[in-house]
Amino acid sequence: MMASYTALNLAARVSATEGKVSTFWLAGGAIAMGVGIWSMHFIGMLAFSLPIRMSYDLGLTFLSLLFAVMVSAFALFIVSRKTVGIARLVLAGTLMGFGICGMHYTGMAAMRMSPAIQYDPLLFLASVAIAISASIVALWIAFTLRADDSMLANLKKGGSAVVMGLAITAMHYTGMAAASFPTGSFCMAAGGVESGWLALSVGVGSLSVLSIALMLAVLDSRIAQRTAGLVKSLSDANQQLHHQALHDALTQLPNRSLLEDRICQAIAASSRSGRGFALMFLDLDRFKTINDSLGHHYGDKLLQAVAARLSASLRNTDTVARIGGDEFVVLAGDILNPQAAAQIAQNILSALTLPVEVDGQEQNVLASLGISLYPEDGGTLRELMSNADSAMYHAKRMGRGNYQFFTPEMNAAASARLALEKALRRALDQREFELHYQPKVDVKSGQVLGMEALLRWRHPERGLVPPAEFIPLAEEIGLIGPIGAWVLETACRQNRDWQQQGLPKLRVAVNLSAVQFRQQNLPEFVAGVLKDVGLDASCLELEVTESVVMHNAKEAAQILEKLHAQGIHISIDDFGTGYSSLSYLKQFRLDTLKIDRSFVRDISSDADDAAIVRSVIALAHSLRLGVIAEGVETSEQLAFLESLDCDEYQGYLRSKPLSVPDFEAFLRDAIGAEAAV
Repeated sequence: MMASYTALNLAARVSATEGKVSTFWLAGGAIAMGVGIWSMHFIGMLAFSLPIRMSYDLGLTFLSLLFAVMVSAFALFIVSRKTVGIARLVLAGTLMGFGICGMHYTGMAAMRMSPAIQYDPLLFLASVAIAISASIVALWIAFTLRADDSMLANLKKGGSAVVMGLAITAMHYTGMAAASFPTGSFCMAAGGVESGWLALSVGVGSLSVLSIALMLAVLDSRIAQRTAGLVKSLSDANQQLHHQALHDALTQLPNRSLLEDRICQAIAASSRSGRGFALMFLDLDRFKTINDSLGHHYGDKLLQAVAARLSASLRNTDTVARIGGDEFVVLAGDILNPQAAAQIAQNILSALTLPVEVDGQEQNVLASLGISLYPEDGGTLRELMSNADSAMYHAKRMGRGNYQFFTPEMNAAASARLALEKALRRALDQREFELHYQPKVDVKSGQVLGMEALLRWRHPERGLVPPAEFIPLAEEIGLIGPIGAWVLETACRQNRDWQQQGLPKLRVAVNLSAVQFRQQNLPEFVAGVLKDVGLDASCLELEVTESVVMHNAKEAAQILEKLHAQGIHISIDDFGTGYSSLSYLKQFRLDTLKIDRSFVRDISSDADDAAIVRSVIALAHSLRLGVIAEGVETSEQLAFLESLDCDEYQGYLRSKPLSVPDFEAFLRDAIGAEAAV
C-alpha cells in the first residue's frame, strides 16, 4: 500500500515537470516504485515456510528487481503523457501485468528448487489476469489523480493505494497458491542469500527507499505549489499593472494610451476595408461647478455613473475612453455615413438626459459632443482628435447639450477660444475686470434703493467681452472662485467709498457663484471682507440662484442662516426658472425674490406670464418677502408691476448697467431730483 501511495505521488511529479527534471523523477520514481512492489513480493515469499533451508540465487533475485523497476518506469512513463486513450491504457496495463508476473515468477525461480516448482495452470492464469487487471486500474487511477493535490485528492490517493495494494497482494498470493513443491524438494541456491538476511535487507531497504521517495515527492510538490503560487501572483500583478497602464483608475475605461492605439488600428483597418469611423469628443457641461460646489468625492461618483451610462449606450464594437477630467472620447467603427454617427451621438446624449443619482441626490447631466469622421476630417490620429475637440467646443457655444460635426471653420473658432482662455487667465492680474452697477428702484416712488454689481471684462484688444462669453469659460477652467472673491471685495469697497463721499447709504447686491457658495468658510470669508473694507453688513445683499441652494438644502440652510445672522440681506435670483419650490422659501432665511426677466418681458401681453408674476408677488408677500422684477424696459411693464404691488424693479427703463463714474453721476442726479421733489 505504501508503494502504491508513493507511486501515485511520483506519477504526479513526473507529469508536472519537464526536461531533465522529469527524467530524474521518472528514473528515481521507477526505482522507488519498483523496489516497493518487489519487496512486497519477496517479503511475501519469505513468509512462505518450507521444512528445508532456503536461499535465493543472487542473479535471479536481481533480475526480478530489474523487472519491477522496468515495469514501474513503464507505468510512470504512460501516466505522464498528456492524454492516454482507453486502448493505450489497456495495452499498457497488459504489458505492465506481464512484467509484474515476470518479476514474481523470476523471484520464485531464484529459489532454484529441485525438482522444479510446479504451477497449477488455472491459478497461474488467474494470477496473470489479476496482475493485468490491477495494472490497468492502477494506471487509470494514477492518470486521473496525478494533477490534483487537494485534500480530497490526497484522501482519494490513500483509498486508491489501499485498493492497488490489495490487488497486487491478491496477485502475489494467487501466484503463490499456484505453486506446488514435490516431496523431497530442496533448494539448490546454496551459495545465495540467506532468507533471514534477505528479509531484513529487503524490509529495511524498501521502506527507506519508499520513505525517501515519498518525502521528496511531497516536498517537491509543496515547493512546486509555492513556486506556482508565486508565478501566478507575479503574473496577476503584471496583468494588473498592464491593465492599470491602459485604463483609467476611476472609471476603469480605456485611457488615452489605449484609445490612441485603437484609433491607429482603426485607421489601418479602414484603409484596407474602405469603411470609415467616427471619433467623438464629449465634455460634461458645468461639471467643474458641480465638482467644486459639491466636492471631488461627489464629482468622482458622478463620473463613474456617467461612464457606466456611456458604456451601456454604445455598441459592443465601440470604444469609450476617459482622457482626463470630465472629457470622454468615443471611437465608433464601421460608420458608412454621417447619419450613422449622428444616431450614435444622439443615443449618447439621450442616455445622459436621464437624471443620475449620486449619494441619494439626482443630478441632471448635460454634455456637449463634437464629431470628426475618418477620412473626411483627417487622416492621422492628431488631426482627428484635434478636430473632434474643436467640434465639441463649437457645440458648447451653440447652447450645450448637443452635438456638432467638425467643419474647417471651427479651427479658427477653437484658436480664438484658446486665445480667450489665455487672456482670461491673466485678466485678474492685469486688472482688466471692472464692475458696472444697475440701480434697484422703488416701484411706487421711483427712489433708488440699491444697486447690483455686474462683472465686465475690458479686453485690451476686443474691448468689453460679453459676460455670457467669458463667465461660462471662467467656470470651466476654475477661475470663477477668485474672480467672485474679487467682485465681492471690490463692490463692498466701492459702496463704502460712495458713502464716505456723502452719497446715500445704499445696499449693493453681489451674485454668489456655486463655487463660492459651497466654500465651507463662506460666512467667515464674507465677514472678513466686510471688516477689512469697513462696510456695514446691512449694506450688502448676496444673490444666489435656486439651483445652488437646492443641491444640498440642509447645508445651504445653515450657510444662509449664518450670513443672515450677520445682518446681510439674502435674495433668490432668477426665481421661477429653477425648482420654484415652496418648501425652500419657508426653510431658508430669505429677504427677497427676484423675478426673472423672461417672465417680465411679455407681462403686458402674455396672460400666462402675467399670472405667474401675480402668483409670485402674492406668494412672496404672504411670506413677508420683498419682490424685485428684473428686465423692466417699458412703462407698461412698470405700471402692471405697480398694480400688483411689486416692491422694486431693475431694467433699462430707469438705467442700463453703468460704469463707476457714470453710476456715481447717476446717483448724484437722482439725489438732486429727489431733493427737488
